Amino acid sequence: MIREFEILKSSRLKTGTSYMRPRQILPEHVNLGDPAISVMSDLSKVSVVVARPTASMESANTKMIRYGVRMLLVLDSNDQVAGLLTASDILGEKPMRFLQNMGGTYTDIMVRDIMTTQRELDVLKIDDVKTAEVGQIVASLKKSGRQHSLVVQEGDDGRQTVCGIFSITQIARQLGTDLQQTLADVDALASSGH
Repeated sequence: MIREFEILKSSRLKTGTSYMRPRQILPEHVNLGDPAISVMSDLSKVSVVVARPTASMESANTKMIRYGVRMLLVLDSNDQVAGLLTASDILGEKPMRFLQNMGGTYTDIMVRDIMTTQRELDVLKIDDVKTAEVGQIVASLKKSGRQHSLVVQEGDDGRQTVCGIFSITQIARQLGTDLQQTLADVDALASSGH
């Protein structure tokens, strides 16, 4: 006997409809000695905002503002990591240097012209992060002179996959301090031998 199923009632999709995005809930407050994983954006739980190398710098900046982020992962046409673009790249000296060297106007600048390329990026390995403390991440970011760090997992074949992101701004927010105080606290701990 074949069972008949009742058809569900459908309706038209309304104009302006959005969609659910994954959301990771990080602890509201952490200390420098807490596990590093408690301040990492886990890409299995939250989506990363991306850009293409050929996107305009202006559209990338607009995207950062819209999503409330200060970093975009830049993906090539094969969806592989081509680089990283930060708000500092856009608001700093890079655009002016590019225009001085190449000419043109701000509207001519593309993401690829000012991003940090894949070849220039240092990453942290997830196995190290799992045993690290928040203070170690802050110290590592400070030493690198960057506000973001990518975390990768490596497959048996040696291929890397970006699985997490650290942001010094996010860490400072969770520590309940401003960025300069966060860096000063790490320096104080390091000089006291802790």
